Amino acid sequence: MYVRYFKLIAMLLITNAHDIFAQNINENNVIYSKNFIRGIIEKVNSYQYTHPWTEKDRGWKRGVYYTGVMACYQATGNKKYLDQCDAWGNQNNWDVPEVSADSTASGANSLTCSQTWLESYMAIKKNYKIQATIDYLEKPNVKNPVNRPLNYYYEEDTLRYVDAIYVCPPVFAMLNKITKDEKYLGWIDSFIWDLYGALFSSADNLFYRDFRYRSEFYNNDFGFPRPDSVKYEDARDNYPYQKTKNGKKVLWARGNGWAFAGLVRILKYTPKHYANYKRYQELFRIMAAELIKRQQNDGFWYPNLDDPNDYGTKEASGTGFFTYGIAWGINNGILDKEVYLPVIKKSWAGLVSVVSAGGKVQWGQLVGTGPYKILQEDSHEYVSGIFLLAASEMYKLEK
Repeated sequence: MYVRYFKLIAMLLITNAHDIFAQNINENNVIYSKNFIRGIIEKVNSYQYTHPWTEKDRGWKRGVYYTGVMACYQATGNKKYLDQCDAWGNQNNWDVPEVSADSTASGANSLTCSQTWLESYMAIKKNYKIQATIDYLEKPNVKNPVNRPLNYYYEEDTLRYVDAIYVCPPVFAMLNKITKDEKYLGWIDSFIWDLYGALFSSADNLFYRDFRYRSEFYNNDFGFPRPDSVKYEDARDNYPYQKTKNGKKVLWARGNGWAFAGLVRILKYTPKHYANYKRYQELFRIMAAELIKRQQNDGFWYPNLDDPNDYGTKEASGTGFFTYGIAWGINNGILDKEVYLPVIKKSWAGLVSVVSAGGKVQWGQLVGTGPYKILQEDSHEYVSGIFLLAASEMYKLEK
């Protein structure tokens, strides 16, 4: 009995010590220091690099992870991160996954890896890093605005999907910066404004993930209804729905994260004198102003931005994207520091709190197309990559 009693006391003391330590970190602003951020970048990246979800991959999951690794190289100047990216490029011959001529699957996802190829080229110019991407986009069967203008940004089942804003058009912005060919800027315009017209809710200033979540198009009996055996609150798979139990819309946090972070990467490489630059910048500002209204008291954005009680838990991937985007906006003078800095101080503290002692970024929703139940242990390579993106911009913030 006494042994159990002392074990319980010990557990409580350890828990309280951790809480006190976390409180002191926040009070002393340690988590915002460059030394701390360098350390947590190293911890998260080391964990993810040594815990790959599969041995070889050049798809969007690992592609998003490496956008984070490259961002950390650009922020810190630590060449080990560039070397890691180059090793991944060499492993894949700097090539792009093929999409067959008769495929209805997205050509957009295939270009995720090219963001790392192109940013590596900007660091150390070697033509072999970018030639495969350029050649790929000129193939007759490849989905691009010239060869297949009606479906080059589609997912399977010819669904326009908001995730595509992150995985594809930043490549076009980078190619314009490298080659000076303005056709790539036209491709961005075609891509973004088609998706905007189909998926943007002007009433909310946010995006639907795809049109299955718009109540004016679908009802709950269409698409992929949830089996009767799966309780609403226990759903761990994608079942498109248009209204929550509280009568609110379904505005997926990570879906809007894909869009918000994608706009960052478009603005980063698009010339400021380009005719539509200000239009992208204004959309970015509009989304930012809406997002800060929907942050929760613990610093996180929850899976459904319109209804935090829908699946009422913290979520690391959407929160990571919003932290990345807002910090970048501050760092580049697009967002008002006085308004937005308190927002990302809270969200960064939240993100730091879900990194395990070993470096795993927890509470990150698994692959999906909308909100569903999230568990603490949930994570993936792209969740780590999104955290690294956020860390890279937090590192660049002036004290």
